[in-house]
Amino acid sequence: MHCRVADLRYRDVINIKDGCRLGCVNDIEIDTCSARVLCIVIYGRPRCFGLLGREDDIIIPWDNIEVIGEDTVLVCCDNKSTQKRKRFFEKFMQ
Repeated sequence: MHCRVADLRYRDVINIKDGCRLGCVNDIEIDTCSARVLCIVIYGRPRCFGLLGREDDIIIPWDNIEVIGEDTVLVCCDNKSTQKRKRFFEKFMQ
């Protein structure tokens, strides 16, 4: 099966360990030196309709992806082991 980045975006991501829906694929990180996909990024959920910002982004390494289906992406990862990326402006607030 061939899949483009545009086709992969906005597919639901489901964790097969607990059946939890993590969100939709919003971004992909690519290593330009080795031409490999490193991970998929799921943007954090908005807080209070987006007025209070949003939660941290969830980063899922490419090795944790089990199946890419027509509508969903199944991943196998612990909720504690998924990396969370802080947004750009939060780097300056520390």
